[in-house]
Amino acid sequence: MTFLHADLIAFAVALLASLGLTIPVRRLALHYGMVDQPGPRKVHLKPIPLLGGIAIYLAFALAILVTVHGVPQQQIAGILSGATLLAVVGFLDDGKLLHHQVKLFVGMPVAALMLIATGIHAQLFSNFVPGMAGRVLDGCFTVLWVVGITASFSILDHMDGLCAGIAAVAAAFFTISASMNGQTLVRSLGAAALGASLGFLRWNFNPAKIFMGDGGAMFLGFLMATLGLKVRPDGAPFPITWLIPVLILGVPIFDTTLVSISRARRGLLPFTSPGKDHTAHRLSNLGLGHRGAVLMLYFFAIIFGGAALIIPYYSVATAYGLAGLLILGSLFAIYLLEAAPYERQAKVPKTFLPSDS
Repeated sequence: MTFLHADLIAFAVALLASLGLTIPVRRLALHYGMVDQPGPRKVHLKPIPLLGGIAIYLAFALAILVTVHGVPQQQIAGILSGATLLAVVGFLDDGKLLHHQVKLFVGMPVAALMLIATGIHAQLFSNFVPGMAGRVLDGCFTVLWVVGITASFSILDHMDGLCAGIAAVAAAFFTISASMNGQTLVRSLGAAALGASLGFLRWNFNPAKIFMGDGGAMFLGFLMATLGLKVRPDGAPFPITWLIPVLILGVPIFDTTLVSISRARRGLLPFTSPGKDHTAHRLSNLGLGHRGAVLMLYFFAIIFGGAALIIPYYSVATAYGLAGLLILGSLFAIYLLEAAPYERQAKVPKTFLPSDS
């Protein structure tokens, strides 16, 4: 089959599998009482089944196993192994069977090391630091990138349709970028992730009938981090290549930055004080409502993704100028959103470490 044909099949298989599997997974979650209860940190008002991430995971894995051929199988094994590890860790965390520190300090770093072991890593410092030192720095950055992006999607899953929708937009732009540059593996992975996210989004958009849980959010975050490491614009100079994944993942990076700065400024540990102070919460409180806030973040994700596609065609100076403007704009947006109404959470003892937020 042609590469384009394979990508369309990967998307269709993942989409249909995710659409269909979500229904029995929802029944399974209800049968075993795996539901997310309402609470002061939640926006839903009645118990919602968890475990939707199982449908996303199975749909993605099925699409990849059916369509991905003629590419480095070692890398496919590394990606699926890391993704499976994080999905399992997340599902155990959803079921309160695992201490939440394990996912951040064990699960995510080990998944990153699985990628490195199969040759998937950042190529950042090795561009200007020769020898082993550059490779070691790239390895450290790879772990930091995978942990950071995976965690950002984990905490992004706080409003109906937000995490799945942002993952779908990011996967679409990774797929387009890879198609423009002949990266067949990234195209197939992106197409499968897009289909799996959109299929689940049918049941997860407001009002949600099921949540993906931390297993699904960590799984999608790991996939997005991996696609960010793999995407390589053809012929683009080094200073520009690192901007592509940062822009495509601009919304989760922005949201994590906002809550980190906001909570640190209030004397809170950023990842230990979950609350309704995320970007979507603040936009909702400004009058957009839940759906409006989520759709607004979809819009910004599309804007960032569009910028990622055109930035390779500009000079290095222009690219960095655009990046500078986006950074300044983001900082200004953080300043404005800090003035927006949100529910302030109390300090928690520093002995506690990251939990769902």
